[in-house]
Amino acid sequence: MERPLTRNIHPDRPPLNLKEYERTGGYVALRKVCSSMNPAAVQELVKDSNLKGRGGAGFSTGMKWGLIPMGDKAAHPTYLIANADEMEPGTFKDRLLLEGNPHQLIEGMILAAYAIQADIAYVFLRWAYHKAAGLIRKSIQEAYDAGYLGKDILGSGFHLEMHLHTGVGRYMCGEETALLNALEGKRATPRAKPPFPQISGLFGKPTIVNNVETLCCVPHIVNNGADWFKGLSYSDDGGTKVYGVSGKVKRPGAWELPMGVTMRELIEEHAGGMKAGCSLRGVLPGGASTDFLTTQHLDIKMDYKSVAAAGSRLGTGTMIVLDDSTCPVGFVHNLQHFFAQESCGWCTPCREGLPWVEKILLSLEKGEGKPEDLELLQLHTQYLGPGNTFCALAPGAMEPLQSALKYFREDFEKHVEHKKCPYD
Repeated sequence: MERPLTRNIHPDRPPLNLKEYERTGGYVALRKVCSSMNPAAVQELVKDSNLKGRGGAGFSTGMKWGLIPMGDKAAHPTYLIANADEMEPGTFKDRLLLEGNPHQLIEGMILAAYAIQADIAYVFLRWAYHKAAGLIRKSIQEAYDAGYLGKDILGSGFHLEMHLHTGVGRYMCGEETALLNALEGKRATPRAKPPFPQISGLFGKPTIVNNVETLCCVPHIVNNGADWFKGLSYSDDGGTKVYGVSGKVKRPGAWELPMGVTMRELIEEHAGGMKAGCSLRGVLPGGASTDFLTTQHLDIKMDYKSVAAAGSRLGTGTMIVLDDSTCPVGFVHNLQHFFAQESCGWCTPCREGLPWVEKILLSLEKGEGKPEDLELLQLHTQYLGPGNTFCALAPGAMEPLQSALKYFREDFEKHVEHKKCPYD
């Protein structure tokens, strides 16, 4: 089984420096592009590969790049940004790539920047990733020293400057337009769309924002071709995926596997199954802002289409497992507490609604809940749902709540009936 993204990542040794990365085939893709491919050809190759964005939305990467004005229509500077603001609870896949092989990301960014003819690139990094920050700074400097960044890269006439920007620690910065505001030194609130960032992004110029894992796929696609990348997958979505599992399993962690591996294989084979004395009740398949799936869904493919058909989202592909010894109400309350804290406060439903939801759930946990509280929670899942808020933070926060009310309603009712948490 091929694992292009993680084959050079070894937990027991430091990440590859520039020379070591080059010996494993690093920057060969960049040399190929600079010597024999034009930007349109790189865009078409990535589009043909069926690479979809690994940050959660699952939009075609090649199509996204194709929205950037090129040639005489281009406005400069054009920007490329790697979204490394990994703050979704339960998600840690990008950290593995950032700390394990930073040059892979940098090469992917240079290739993506070449494809859209970007002038400046940023790595927007989560503030808490201190180890990754040091490694990226070092690797960027090594790339400059080797002529892979700066003016006239490898004699191609292509110029690119790259910078590391460390965020201040807000979940909202993971939303691409809020990220742009943060980079501009403004409050991290989302922007109205249109205009979309591809037309008017950072400082009003054309901008592409891609997830770390997405960009790390690009060198391998350039080296091996679109058909090879599609052949790695068990589904229509191309490539491999870094999946993760956390919760009361025997071996929590992250693994690079073919896109479309089943949830059952992830939990039972790679994560080793549930810990002794624990049984599986539910799974958030793509991080904290996705709907619960249950044991009836274990054999679905973990790809965008299949997870959506089951009533959830693939999201980041990093699942959080709920076991039978953990209170679903307390589980969801913990998530809502996080989302309420992280609301940027820009729109009323999110600013006022999320703290209200968190307060109701807390009262249920304390044994102070009333029967009508469950109906209030149900109403909030509608009022804070898609189309009623300025961005996707509140609708995402409602996904674990609405599905918990669907699959675990009896647990909510017991909190009211017994006037305490039955798991205490």
